[in-house]
Amino acid sequence: MAATRHELQANFELTGLTKQQVAADLKISLTKLDHLFALTQQSLNDPWILRNYLLDQVKTQGKTPVPFTALSGDWHRHWFLDANAIDQRRMSPGDN
Repeated sequence: MAATRHELQANFELTGLTKQQVAADLKISLTKLDHLFALTQQSLNDPWILRNYLLDQVKTQGKTPVPFTALSGDWHRHWFLDANAIDQRRMSPGDN
């Protein structure tokens, strides 16, 4: 989990965006975003949504993202994830 927290933070820093911009883009509160960065979010899908968003933002700027060790590969292959929700960037409701 420590590696994933570091990877999320490193990719966030590469985007050059503020937390307010990320939260607005993902239509979530800053509280929920903080839970995602700390990996204390209850939904297993939400960290993948944040991961994909950050990777897209880094690549859009022509930069090379920091690779993820645990959140790697194709989320469609994990039976316990809602791939459709992740594809649509549909975060779970609430701040937890």
